[in-house]
Order: sequence, then C-alpha cells, then structure tokens
Amino acid sequence: MKKQILQRLTLIYIVGLTISSGYSLLDTFVFKVGGTSGSNILNSSSADDSFDSIGTSVVPTFTEFGYIDSNITFEIDVIRRYETQVYVGVLTTQNHRFIKSAFGFDTYGKNYKEKTSIIASRKNAIFAINGDYYGFRDIGFVVRNGIVYRITPRPQEYDDAIVLKDNGEMATFPEAETNLQTLNQMQPWQVWSFGPVLMNGGNVVVTPTTKVPYELSSNPRTAIGQISQHQFMFVVSDGRTDESAGLSVYELASIFVEYGATFAYNLDGGGSATMWFNGRIINKPVNSGSTISERSISDIVYIGYEL
Repeated sequence: MKKQILQRLTLIYIVGLTISSGYSLLDTFVFKVGGTSGSNILNSSSADDSFDSIGTSVVPTFTEFGYIDSNITFEIDVIRRYETQVYVGVLTTQNHRFIKSAFGFDTYGKNYKEKTSIIASRKNAIFAINGDYYGFRDIGFVVRNGIVYRITPRPQEYDDAIVLKDNGEMATFPEAETNLQTLNQMQPWQVWSFGPVLMNGGNVVVTPTTKVPYELSSNPRTAIGQISQHQFMFVVSDGRTDESAGLSVYELASIFVEYGATFAYNLDGGGSATMWFNGRIINKPVNSGSTISERSISDIVYIGYEL
C-alpha cells in the first residue's frame, strides 16, 4: 500500500513538473502578454525645434549599398575581418530622430514577434537591424521613440543599458542604479538593454575574453555606435557558417575602432543578427543552427524617411 502511494505521489510530481516546464516555455516563446502603451518621457522641447536641414535640393536616391536625401546620407560597407563577412552601415544626419525603433506587430509586449524584414517593410524604412529582443525577458529598460515602456532594471552591476539622448549623444548607464527620475534627466530618445558596452569615450572597454551569457564560441553579431554628434554606425556580422566564423565581442569592438567610433554597444546577436536595406536582407542570418533564414524578433532599429 505504501509503495502504491509513493508511486502515485511520484507520478503526480512528474506530471506537475512537466506542466510547469511546458508552461514556462510557452510563456517565454508563445503566449502574448502586454500590448500596453507607454508614456512620453521627453519634455515639450524636442529635437525637431532645432533641426537644421541640410537643404531641400537633394533628390532621394538609392544605390546598391547607399542612400541620400536632403537630411540623410547612408552607406553600407561590406568588409572581411577575422574570417567573417561584416556589414557596416554609416549614417550621417543632422537629426538623430531619424534613428527609430519599431515593435513586432507595432505592439509592445511579450511574444509579439515578426521578422526584421516584415517590420521594416511595414514602417517603410530605408534601413533596419534587429534590436535588443526586449520581449524575451521581463526586465531591462525599454524606451522607444521617446516613449517609456519599461523601467524594470536588470539587477547586476555590470548590466549597462545604452541611451540615445535627445541631444544626439549616445551614452551608457547602470540599470541597477537608475530610476525613472534619473532616466528622465537624460531625455532619452531610445534606450536599449543588452550589452556589453564595447567602446566608451573612444576607448575599448571589453577584452579578448569578454563573453555574452549563453553565447556560442562563434557568433553572428549586431551592434550600434557613434562616430561623432551627427554620425552613427550599425554593424552586423555573419557567423556559424562555413563562410564566416563569427566575431567575439572584442573583435566586434575593433570594427568600431577602425571607423573612428567613440561609443559602441552590443545588441542581440546570434540567430537574431539581421541587416535589411531597401527591401532586401544584406547579411546571411542564421536560425535553427546554421540554416540561413530570418528569426522572428520583438523589435528593430531602423532609419526612417520622416521624423
């Protein structure tokens, strides 16, 4: 009798554990949660008020790897570094607000995921990369296009976010030491939460042994950075293929050094790493091992035609 009771209890425990694990996976990858709107964190004075257009005589023009109009000059370099194909986008603009963010299904929340190409096409973007995959977790700051959605900090002292301030400056801040009041003082246009910081103040702040949690030894990468007040960088690398080994974060930082950047920050990489331009995928994103295909993600960073 005791043996039967023990067997039943064991069975109940196993079933309960299975249900719990299954729900956790569904909650992480399937169930849509949220769909809430944020609040405007910027004050009444906007970057638009001081926007100094470079003129109105430039006809919007695309080339194979470039674009120019009256407000934007953009070029993509395809280079080979560390046995890896690397794609470097350089944006020159007088107004940082052309750097925008968008959510999957245009909805903030968990598991609202779409491919970078789909979101970018819907937003009529010029160029796009994947973002920080904020929807994969419940913590980490989220501010997009001047709207604050989440101010739940990641707890570790090394968890630094990136802010694109509304004066056009990129900087970093420790999430665990930041609240809504201090965040508001930064006047953020965008905040992304991933990391690590690659460069700060013109100096590389990662080492050859720096790693991102859960990463493989060979990784596709996505990162964003700043060269000067009006010049920004977007870097995506291939990886996990016979053609491209992938980059370490230290090697990724060296790309920004090569282009004279002063600040750089690592975004979500691996299977998420995607670069899209003028209706086509530029890199070779890998999903499900080494299969060349796009992954559905929660958010993108893109360059828009309009403010």
